[in-house]
Amino acid sequence: LPVYPDGFPNEVLNRFSKLTGRGVLCNKPYSGTKVINDYGDQHLKTGDLIVYTSADSVFQIAAHEDIVPVEKLYEYCRIARDILQGEHGVGRVIARPFIGEAGNYTRTPKRHDFSLVPPKKTMLDVLKENDKDVIAVGKINDIFAGKGVSETYRTGPNKIGMEKTDELFEKDFEGLCFINLVDFDMLYGHRQDALGYANAINEFDAFLNEFLPNMRDEDLLIITADHGCDPGDTSTDHTREYVPIFVIGKNIKPQSLGTCQSYSVIASTVAEL
Repeated sequence: LPVYPDGFPNEVLNRFSKLTGRGVLCNKPYSGTKVINDYGDQHLKTGDLIVYTSADSVFQIAAHEDIVPVEKLYEYCRIARDILQGEHGVGRVIARPFIGEAGNYTRTPKRHDFSLVPPKKTMLDVLKENDKDVIAVGKINDIFAGKGVSETYRTGPNKIGMEKTDELFEKDFEGLCFINLVDFDMLYGHRQDALGYANAINEFDAFLNEFLPNMRDEDLLIITADHGCDPGDTSTDHTREYVPIFVIGKNIKPQSLGTCQSYSVIASTVAEL
């Protein structure tokens, strides 16, 4: 997926501005919290959209809710998503609404991701085609652009995601419940909050302490991450260390899986089961 360390080319931004009727501010890699403080005042004066990226393949659009209502911002993201195909097919277009006044701007929980539709079948498609349930919790539906998902639940903080997991654990289904807990990344990793990160891990650990003893013989739990987001390094970007894979179940023999080369190891395991 393409990345843009020097910002997006004029051919993309000119078309985006023409279709939205708004100019563009920033257009370079930036911290999401810093960009609204550095460009928020100018955005309020001009109505131009704050467009920025990161080390990842993303096109992010920040706008104050008083200047651009959230649904209108989502519409602008859909326009960008239509433009950003092929050569410029970034992984995600992200709406970043914010509120507040000069010197005190804050992002709201109304962020929304518009993902590139997976170009081929994924493990989710295969499960759904074989009449298995594919239950998406948190950002999962957005990440896969709804493809291969049979049921979706939007959640907020980790606590809400874990409560929904407990609730779905009581549901009679056969297939996959795919859950994303976003606080590690969004609230603590990017914001360099090591203590908050540690507290979030403790909270998840306490949840597992209650969850694991209730697992049935046929249940399987896989815990992993989509990337690193080290709260103790010098960058607000994602980091590239290896991520863990824990495979837990009553019939799983404890052993080291070694270093796996790809997430396809997880997908093929789920599909085989």
